[in-house]
Amino acid sequence: MTVYLHLGGGKMVRSSEIVAILDLETTSVSKKTREFLKISEKNGLMENICEDVPKSYIICGEKDETKIYISQLSSATLLKRTE
Repeated sequence: MTVYLHLGGGKMVRSSEIVAILDLETTSVSKKTREFLKISEKNGLMENICEDVPKSYIICGEKDETKIYISQLSSATLLKRTE
C-alpha cells in the first residue's frame, strides 16, 4: 500500500520518498545549509509550493533523483501527518 503525505500547496509525495522534513528557520542558521539550499535551487532541484511564509523544507529522493520542496506548513505539522 502506497502512503502519501500532503506537503501543502496541492503537492503530495509518497512517504517512502521522504528523506528529511526540516524546519527552515532553525536549520538555515548554518552556513552549510544555506549553501546547500542555494546550490539546490540553482540546479533546479527545488520547488517552492508556498502560498505564504515558508516554514519548512522537505528533501525527497528516489534512486538518483533528489527534489526539495519549500512548504508553508511547519515541520511539526508535517511530522504529525506522517503518523
